Amino acid sequence: MDELNYTTQEILNQQFKTKMRGYDPEEVDEYLDNIIRDYEAMQKEILALQEENDHLQAQVEKLQKISSAKPQEAAQPKSATVTNFDILKRLSNLEREVFGSKLGADNENGQPAPRRAFVEPEVDKEATRLF
Repeated sequence: MDELNYTTQEILNQQFKTKMRGYDPEEVDEYLDNIIRDYEAMQKEILALQEENDHLQAQVEKLQKISSAKPQEAAQPKSATVTNFDILKRLSNLEREVFGSKLGADNENGQPAPRRAFVEPEVDKEATRLF
């Protein structure tokens, strides 16, 4: 905003010369008093809006910092969960390959036991913690 030409004090202290057919001094004073009230109201509103603007800008910066940090945090646990599950699946398949053939490789007829497809164990999701 451009600089103001007058302050409220300058308007209040302004003296006008009177001439034979000049303006009514009381009417001029009353008009200037109204202008002073308007100036003061505008100055208060400008200060309030500047404070609100500063507050909102600080809040925007805070939220931008939080939002830029969240995607990184959210991506890490998800990839770790998938990795842990994949490791458990592979470990289960390896144990079945290694120990399954030794423990019960032959059935009653002496034939090798048929291989079974991997069956995912049921997981209690409420009891399981994700890191």
